[in-house]
Amino acid sequence: MSRVLILLLILQSPLWAQNEQGGESFWDTQYYSGVLLRHNKNFAHLVTDHPKGFIFSFNKRTNGEKYWQQAYNYPDWGFSFLHQDFGNSVLEQNYGVYAHINFYFLNRNLQLRLAEGIAYNTNPFDLETNFKNTAYGTSLMGSTYIMLNYRKENLIKGLGLQTGITIVHHSNGSFKAPNLGSNVLALNLGLSYNFNHDTPIEYVERLPENDFSEKIKYNILLRGGVNEGEYFNLGQHPFIVLSLFADKRINYKSTIQLGMEVFYAKFLEKEIDYVAISFPSRGLSGDEDFKRLGIFVGHEFRLGNFALPIQTGYYIYRPYEYETRVYSRVGLKRYFTDTFFGVATIKAHAFNAEAIEFGLGIRL
Repeated sequence: MSRVLILLLILQSPLWAQNEQGGESFWDTQYYSGVLLRHNKNFAHLVTDHPKGFIFSFNKRTNGEKYWQQAYNYPDWGFSFLHQDFGNSVLEQNYGVYAHINFYFLNRNLQLRLAEGIAYNTNPFDLETNFKNTAYGTSLMGSTYIMLNYRKENLIKGLGLQTGITIVHHSNGSFKAPNLGSNVLALNLGLSYNFNHDTPIEYVERLPENDFSEKIKYNILLRGGVNEGEYFNLGQHPFIVLSLFADKRINYKSTIQLGMEVFYAKFLEKEIDYVAISFPSRGLSGDEDFKRLGIFVGHEFRLGNFALPIQTGYYIYRPYEYETRVYSRVGLKRYFTDTFFGVATIKAHAFNAEAIEFGLGIRL
């Protein structure tokens, strides 16, 4: 959650001064090398070498034509391709495609990129041929990378230089076990090129028509999906989450939330039965309730009809001790109308993802 808190602080900061940039789009590529973080005691055997890779990206600039672009200091949006080589025969290599957004600070010399996409691992877990790969239970999985760059554009006829820090995360969201996932922290160095560097962008600046604040709204949200527990070969099972919460939009960027939710996850019912029989020292009868009840607080960044929800919750009812009582959630939200919306989120306990959730909701 530390990276989420950093994002929260950065996006709430005031707009920085503009620095003239040329062209409507640009390309960049960067090489990175770093360390594979040992985020779980069962992951230690996979930390054997320094992962390395490259990222190739296309970026499209915004000029404030829509108000959200001005509110967030004229960000870029774009697409990326990533290749990552772990340097060992167990994890092998990952390839990924991403959609990303770039935010700018410090006279547009500091760039923060947030990217979300789909990745492919060349050597996932297999009980007979690759049982050591406890990171990835599937070849296809979700992936996120966050990059912070200091950059200088158009140093020589459209050619620019950038360097910074990158975090790359891969996980299938417990869609199929095992799923320890992986986290790479790396240093990167790269080049950018602007084909239309002689054409400056004309930024639109206008005052908002109102402060965008709203009265308290009440929400009903139903999420669902499929996941698998930590114990191998117990199968994939459906889950449902019913959330009831109130929200208050306080300005264009920010909406705060407070609510409660019920979790109905069948994988926990199977896990309770398995643990009660296989580990009698745990003292389980097998009749423990697998349902959970949580309360949560949240914050939502609005970007036009889209939003980035971030939530932290606490289980007030949890008869079976699965992970910690504190959980977090981050994802993407789309407002179809003022009343109806859809969400895609990842729910996790610390570094361990429990599920990828998809849902539809009503805001009244």
